[in-house]
Amino acid sequence: MLTRVVLAVDDMDLRRHLRKLLRETDDVIVESLRGKDHVWERAARKNCDVLLVSESTIPAPIEASLELIHNIPSSPIVVVVSDDEDPTRHAELVAAGCDEVFYARVPPETLDSALTGVLAKRPELVEQSIRFPRSPAQPRLSDFISESPSMQAFMSVVQRVVKSDTSLLILGETGVGKERLARAIHAEGPRSEGPFVAVNCGALPEGLLESELFGHEEGAYTGATRSRRGAFELAHNGVIFLDEVADMPLHLQVKLLRILQEHELQRVGAEKSFRVDLRVMAASNRDMEEEVQRKQFRKDLYYRLSVVTLTVPPLRERQEDIGPLAESYIGYLRPRIDCSVHRIAPEALAAIREYSWPGNVRELINVVERAMLLCDGEEITLKDLPGAISGAHPAAIGFGSPLKVGSTPEDFPGELLRKPLQEVRQAMVENLERVYLTALLRETGGRVGETAKRAGIESRSLYDKMKRYRLRKETFRLPRPAKPQRK
Repeated sequence: MLTRVVLAVDDMDLRRHLRKLLRETDDVIVESLRGKDHVWERAARKNCDVLLVSESTIPAPIEASLELIHNIPSSPIVVVVSDDEDPTRHAELVAAGCDEVFYARVPPETLDSALTGVLAKRPELVEQSIRFPRSPAQPRLSDFISESPSMQAFMSVVQRVVKSDTSLLILGETGVGKERLARAIHAEGPRSEGPFVAVNCGALPEGLLESELFGHEEGAYTGATRSRRGAFELAHNGVIFLDEVADMPLHLQVKLLRILQEHELQRVGAEKSFRVDLRVMAASNRDMEEEVQRKQFRKDLYYRLSVVTLTVPPLRERQEDIGPLAESYIGYLRPRIDCSVHRIAPEALAAIREYSWPGNVRELINVVERAMLLCDGEEITLKDLPGAISGAHPAAIGFGSPLKVGSTPEDFPGELLRKPLQEVRQAMVENLERVYLTALLRETGGRVGETAKRAGIESRSLYDKMKRYRLRKETFRLPRPAKPQRK
């Protein structure tokens, strides 16, 4: 396998030494970048397999800079040469997304040996990084903004289970950050030194998913020209995260159950199985109990996965968190898109707080990035926000409380005066209905039967309204105690 190495080391003697070593290595093409001006930008444009750089060439914040490299199609291995011998700094660089850290002051033969080791294991690293993309900055639980009561209660439960090594099921609407939460739990859990391998079970065809999860032997099927390790094998001694696990076909659920029960894995086309040691985390935006009742998901597997179940609150229930989240994204995105935005104007902040955010945190990030690109100053204003949020569309004025609209003629939103009465009435009625049902579901803990009875409507009618307003019953459920595993 031909390996393309880009060398961007500022120390001239060290650069010459490494270049000579690399040129003497079989199947390696090396390109050296000289000069200190825009070294990182030039390195980021190279389609290489290994990027060997001095720490001093990486612009701050290092996490954002490394993400640019990780987004290169070839998914290069990043090796950083550092003058700092502090192990803490080493750990910080690895957490930020570096694959390896070398100390510049070690003896040449030690450095040569370390670099040779990286090149030797490069096929394995590339296979894992391409098939299971890395998150450049490992999130921590302390990174989660939790000023709202709902998020504070949720994070309190998370803190109690983070040191557990049992299976974990994370539920929540699309865009709430289920994978980010799983990565943070892994980073602070007992397997933090091991790999974190994420697979989206709903994004792959059934035939490919089996090979991707469990691996295959050479000749296992047409086109299998070589053996390949699957996600479970790559996650040995670490964590595998199965996103959209409800989409997993039933026959693959049987194989997953065997891994959870027996800790044994068998590749596709293999005659023998072998043991794997890992923690399984799974996530879904569906009602898993309903999937079990519909016989779309195995009951025994559900019990195995849901030893601990966490339901992430949707953003509409975290109003106190919306402003701080938006401000934090501005700080994160600013160096990536090279703009001067530093804050959000009060009227724009009020608008984003009152919007219902059906796409949750993912939608908020997209809106903030769009606003930063459109903003021509240091402050995001209403004109930089989409019409659905700024109030240009009456049905999307996300009234935080129906009493805020029309308490007095002076308080009535001017944009609604330009709309027909029927359209305004419909928007206000729907908003009142949504707020009422949200409050009632919260009070009943998401019990649909009791909620429908108290609302004076049929359960089917309530389900229709919940679907219209994107309300999910599991969102309102209180955390449940862990269920004992079945033998």
